[in-house]
Amino acid sequence: MAIDSEAKKVLLRKIPHGLFICGVRDGDIINGFTASWVTQGSFDPPLVVMAVRSEGSSHDIIKNTRKFSLNVLRADQKELAAVFFKPQSALGGRFEASPFTYGELGLPILDDAIGGIECEVIGSVIHGDHSVFVAEVKSAKLINDTEALNLASTGWSYGG
Repeated sequence: MAIDSEAKKVLLRKIPHGLFICGVRDGDIINGFTASWVTQGSFDPPLVVMAVRSEGSSHDIIKNTRKFSLNVLRADQKELAAVFFKPQSALGGRFEASPFTYGELGLPILDDAIGGIECEVIGSVIHGDHSVFVAEVKSAKLINDTEALNLASTGWSYGG
């Protein structure tokens, strides 16, 4: 059975996505990227599921440390999402675009976002061009409860 690649592309891009800044840390190395393939996976325990590009510089940090933070961006933070979305030639530097503090697990939480969570990976599926990490939420910090940024509102597309 052949798949209609144009139909697949259009339909997969209809899946709604939020935009988040994922933060990782391995010793003195701090890095981050814009994540859009994120969803809640369980209430008890609280789980999130996130797909991460296998060739991305943060992928191996998550795989090795088994931890990451997710920062929920405000609806007006498209420019900040763009900073973390663009490819980079070396690790680090992106968090210079916005002040942050370290959460309870030592991961970057943006000071000017809606808030952030810190997660510990409990499972993963390493397959295809993205790895899927399932992680338990270990800490949560709410800074400003307002409307969140989503992929559709930016005019960008990532998927299909």
